[in-house]
Amino acid sequence: MIKKVLFILFFSLLATKFSFGNDELKNKIYKNLRCIVCQGQNVYESNSDFAVDLKKLVEKKLSNGETEQQIYDYLTSRYGEWIVMTPKLNASNAMLWVIPVGIFLIGLIIISKIIRKSKINS
Repeated sequence: MIKKVLFILFFSLLATKFSFGNDELKNKIYKNLRCIVCQGQNVYESNSDFAVDLKKLVEKKLSNGETEQQIYDYLTSRYGEWIVMTPKLNASNAMLWVIPVGIFLIGLIIISKIIRKSKINS
């Protein structure tokens, strides 16, 4: 009788330990997915119907043994790069990465020319 109780207790603790590790991965994925209904909010913070369904989908895919990258690949093929909070740099979104840096550099050049001009005139 004691062996059965210890056996059940051991495997319950083991299952709980596995569950905590899985929860961390789920939460990481939820935080990196954008809720389409809430626009700028991630799925982890959202309670919309879409976010709830997406959480269930992620949980199902993880329980089927899919990796984090496989889940992202599936979702981006279905909803586009926008679903991921931190999209990869590729040809279709390169301008979104390059334009802010370009504007910043142009601003620095303009500011440095203004400063040089004001030093020359002084």
